[in-house]
Amino acid sequence: MSTPAKRPGRIVVKLGTGVLTSGGGELDTPRIAGVCAQLAALRARGCEIIVVSSGAVGLGMGRLGLKRRPSVTAQKQACAAVGQSLLMQKWQSAFSPHGVTVAQVLLTHDDLRVRSRYLGVQETLRQIIAYGAVPIINENDTVSAAEIHAMLKFGDNDTLAAMVASLVQADHLIILSTAPGLIDLKGTGRIVPVVERITPEIEAMAGGTTSETAVGGMASKITAARLAIKSGCGVFIASGAEPDIIPRLLAGNGPGTFFVPSGLPLEARKRWLAYFQRPTGTLHIDAAAVPVLREQGRSLLAVGVTGVSGEFQAGDVVDIAGPDGTVIARGQVGFGSEDIPAIAGKKGDRVRALYPTRKHIEVVHRDALALL
Repeated sequence: MSTPAKRPGRIVVKLGTGVLTSGGGELDTPRIAGVCAQLAALRARGCEIIVVSSGAVGLGMGRLGLKRRPSVTAQKQACAAVGQSLLMQKWQSAFSPHGVTVAQVLLTHDDLRVRSRYLGVQETLRQIIAYGAVPIINENDTVSAAEIHAMLKFGDNDTLAAMVASLVQADHLIILSTAPGLIDLKGTGRIVPVVERITPEIEAMAGGTTSETAVGGMASKITAARLAIKSGCGVFIASGAEPDIIPRLLAGNGPGTFFVPSGLPLEARKRWLAYFQRPTGTLHIDAAAVPVLREQGRSLLAVGVTGVSGEFQAGDVVDIAGPDGTVIARGQVGFGSEDIPAIAGKKGDRVRALYPTRKHIEVVHRDALALL
């Protein structure tokens, strides 16, 4: 596989439940020890390491004697509560022979959606790394219930890992799972070594998961890769069962799939707007406004707005959709949803007359707008 020869300075490694457990909710101790040895060797060469670890629910299931993943939210949360401490004990035990201290970091989507908390998480991770410890990150499954807190849940640790990679501006994200990479099931049947661009054909190769202890699958990994590469982060998908897989991938000779990062990563604030938010509504714009945003990089003015859906306040993040309903951008809106009907389609002087005390009359300023 052709991959960059340059050794990255900051790496996020995500390990799936299937990699960490040997079946029945039991930890695969030799494999975890092997991963820690690989990561410790990279740290010795100057790399900064962040681990995103699945497995808490699966471990809790094993300790509680459950054979099938619970469907009731409270039961899954109980499994996560039992399994999380076991997971952290195992990571610390495996890193200890290398003189490495680990730090537990549990996140909900709200921790990255709210700007002040996003910056707080960023600073905390920076300080953990500065102290020489390795952050072990997991979703806080004991509180992130999709049925109750839809705004708080990432959905899977692939997405969480991609968000973390974007947050810390990692050079590479390595996703280790039971899959050896992206397989061209409808063509050669072989691993696709390099993905230059995520096309509909690439997406069609992805599938879900049938594991009782895992969520996600290749589809979630493709979604995660799309997010990470937009941040200028290269993404590897490979099998965690391969010996010394991490240094082999970084050296360019490991089996797996490499997703090439975008050449022009999004500026940090726009990346936060584009990928760390759950929009509260949608602004609908006319055909003339689409190239103004896409090609000219200008602000969205009221004259280009045709309507609104959903309820939101000024300062909320909303989707911006073209005439055909396709979402083309996301941004922080300057007007609440109750104000939009009064200004939609109007030129600047008429908007100014309606709001004479306002300093800014852009519906979404270009500095707070991210194209998707």
